[in-house]
Amino acid sequence: MPDITAAMVKALREATGAGMMDCKRALIEADGDAERATQILREKGLASQARRAGRSANQGLIDAYIHFNNTVGVLIEVNCETDFVAKSPDFRKVARELALQVAGYEPRWVSREDVPDDVLVTEREVYEAKARQDGKPEQVIPRIVEGQVEAFLKQSCLMEQEYFREPGHTVQDYIAENISRLQENITVRRFARFNIRET
Repeated sequence: MPDITAAMVKALREATGAGMMDCKRALIEADGDAERATQILREKGLASQARRAGRSANQGLIDAYIHFNNTVGVLIEVNCETDFVAKSPDFRKVARELALQVAGYEPRWVSREDVPDDVLVTEREVYEAKARQDGKPEQVIPRIVEGQVEAFLKQSCLMEQEYFREPGHTVQDYIAENISRLQENITVRRFARFNIRET
């Protein structure tokens, strides 16, 4: 089997818009040849995923998940393009997986675009004060702060969290793979997480 690096997969994904796992499989099939891998993705209809991602998604469903001990619950709205796909078992599975992700990993927002500016300002102030308190050199503090803000966003935004079933892949990667598979745009509109211990 050819040595397929993460950089090769990333480059193919950026070029085609296909999901990470689809890109990796295509590269393996093409013995690492990016041009041939692109052709394989096009033949399978996966390279058009990026175009589908821009299409309107105004159908979908609301799924609910209650943890076995009845202390954590999630409501999530996941959208797609057609009522036909919204009613399919595959799409319901996607919604359920996303509800499980929200239950277990406690994101606060869907994407970084949803994070209020005042929250980011406060986070930056806290990280900057902590870096100064730790005696970090003044010239490296901005880099430290940006790194910590990036880590905060990856932890707090559903799309950027690591997908719980596939370490090394994000929730966004999981959704992209299902856009390719179901041939429709899929978006998460909103979610709410309830915890009996939270006030």
